[in-house]
Amino acid sequence: MKNSMLSSAEIRIRFLEFFKKRGHAVLPSASLVPENDPSVLFNTAGMQPLVPYLMGQKHPLGNRLASCQKCVRTGDIEEVGNHKNLTFFEMLGNWSLGDYFKEDAIKWSYEFLTSKEEGLGLDPERLYVTVFEGDEDAPRDLEAVEIWKQYIPENRIYFLPKKNNWWSPGDNGPCGPDTEMFYDVTPDGLGEMTHNEYVAADEDGRVVEIWNDVFMQYEKRDGKVVGKLSQKNVDTGSGLERVTMLVQGKTNVYETDFFDQARSNLMIRTMEYTQNPEYIRWSRIILDHLRAALFLVSDGVVPSNKDQGYVLRRLVRRTVIYVQKIYKKTPHDIILPVVDSYANVYGEAYPNMLDVKATGYEVIRNEVEKFIKTLTTV
Repeated sequence: MKNSMLSSAEIRIRFLEFFKKRGHAVLPSASLVPENDPSVLFNTAGMQPLVPYLMGQKHPLGNRLASCQKCVRTGDIEEVGNHKNLTFFEMLGNWSLGDYFKEDAIKWSYEFLTSKEEGLGLDPERLYVTVFEGDEDAPRDLEAVEIWKQYIPENRIYFLPKKNNWWSPGDNGPCGPDTEMFYDVTPDGLGEMTHNEYVAADEDGRVVEIWNDVFMQYEKRDGKVVGKLSQKNVDTGSGLERVTMLVQGKTNVYETDFFDQARSNLMIRTMEYTQNPEYIRWSRIILDHLRAALFLVSDGVVPSNKDQGYVLRRLVRRTVIYVQKIYKKTPHDIILPVVDSYANVYGEAYPNMLDVKATGYEVIRNEVEKFIKTLTTV
């Protein structure tokens, strides 16, 4: 049974409290703009700010950490508007820096997902698990399978190759095999599946990834695994919007309470909209892009023609295009109330959102006006 009573804010708090009880120091989210790392534009995972510590440096708060990290990814921006893809999202994560390893990582992942008292109360009968099948860089992860067999039937555990069950931040840094948890989102349940049936269910979205335990024990240099790290680490990640979708019994992330107020302020009410898949997708793009834009502004990004500023400019201008597709009019009175709603929704979790609310409003409004002038002079 889904714990539909939990709000997104409660899920965020529940996750951090769960791992705090298990000896983890809770970290605040780092900025979306990485510090001292010009190789990437944004933090795209909770582990990025922790790379020095995953490589062996001692963290001042100890060797067990947890956080809810703000992230931006634009590599699949063209997929935004489907049931699960977002440019901005929050990543729930917990880390072991040379402390616990597979046994506790898997146990706590399963407990948080399924416990009604401390976790999300998701149905264990809808869980499926994948593990690394092994290659020249690392062996088949039979150890993870043996641990998982304590919690779910072996025929719900699938071996998959490196493209599915190996994680690294890029061509350099810590990396390793992972085990991923997927949840059945079909109305009636898929039940037992063969390997091929499971792969097909993943490809067409009938199961959705909700958790990833990375066992970071290797180092990559220039795209090649060169050896083992000085310590074995655990890096876990779970997208807050996705687990909220499941807990609240929704079929897509845009129907979760993150977007309730923004959807209301978007003011699309016509029957034409509710029956037109194209309009639905466009409205989701608007909701996504404005949320990402406000979070970028809150972390000091301003529109420009390069780097982070270019991404912000692109998000705002894409929003204008889709607003005009739907409304056929100047988008100020559509866009700005949505921005305002996000500042209110996230003010408790990220207090600086309220501090920069007026600034964000102004920055986005100016960029909207600038783009509209460009369109009218072409």
